[in-house]
Amino acid sequence: MVSLKTVFATLATVVGANAAAGSLQQVASGFGTNPNNVGFYYYKPSGLPAKPALIVAIHYCTGSAQAYFSGSQYANLADTYKYIVIYPDAPRSGKCFDVNTSGTLSHNGGGDSQGIASMVTYAINTWGVDAGRVFVTGSSSGAMMTNVMAGSGDLVRAAYPGYSGPRPRMMLWHGSADTTLYYANFQQEILQWTNVLGVSSTPTTTTQNDPQSSYTHTSYGCVVQAYSAAGIGHNLPIHESIDLQWFGITPGGPSCAGGTTTTTKGGTTTTPISTTLKTTTTTTNGGT
Repeated sequence: MVSLKTVFATLATVVGANAAAGSLQQVASGFGTNPNNVGFYYYKPSGLPAKPALIVAIHYCTGSAQAYFSGSQYANLADTYKYIVIYPDAPRSGKCFDVNTSGTLSHNGGGDSQGIASMVTYAINTWGVDAGRVFVTGSSSGAMMTNVMAGSGDLVRAAYPGYSGPRPRMMLWHGSADTTLYYANFQQEILQWTNVLGVSSTPTTTTQNDPQSSYTHTSYGCVVQAYSAAGIGHNLPIHESIDLQWFGITPGGPSCAGGTTTTTKGGTTTTPISTTLKTTTTTTNGGT
């Protein structure tokens, strides 16, 4: 994620105006362990089913929960598809998330990741969220935190020796002209996630101009998907409709036997949030 969407960075310009029917709400305290005081904001549409899905949407450096709520389409799409969105808010000057300390990279280690995990647990216990349908997505710094929540690489293997259970699938997005999170990290992220998920780093399919002109979509089985955007810099657009398909909230995503889903736009390293995490999305939008 160091220079990918799966990484952390600043989203200077957010694509897409939000037109949600309701407003952003806050849980100010009392939702669990939150050592760094990460802000807990959320959107709950009316008419939710008994066990709704949950998307955790994590903002870029210099951003905020409010900016990501109003600048992305996750909330207004929730009005249609009836899921809950949590928007963590970075607690420090500069508004970047803690994505590289030993605390945040350790399970229940006392970093920002632990505060976000507590939000998820609260949503499951208080709002009846389906623990099997918890998804994470983010841009720039939020992309990096998405990877942290998903869990990957040697840090995860060291923390959980002998673990052989399911891991989240991953979707990655990166612009080739990104000078904030360098494009070389995109390939490293692909290598990281294919290694963790036990598939070849050679694409099984390559599709040009997908989902739009200048994009190249490569897939690695159905567990890793990568989108390279030629000539596009750090302000890579969010593709919310594709994210919802990847999460299985709307039709059209890949069908895998077992496993979970993760989407990243950019590139990073991660550690697990909890066994409930199903999919994540990271983007290299924004940035500093």
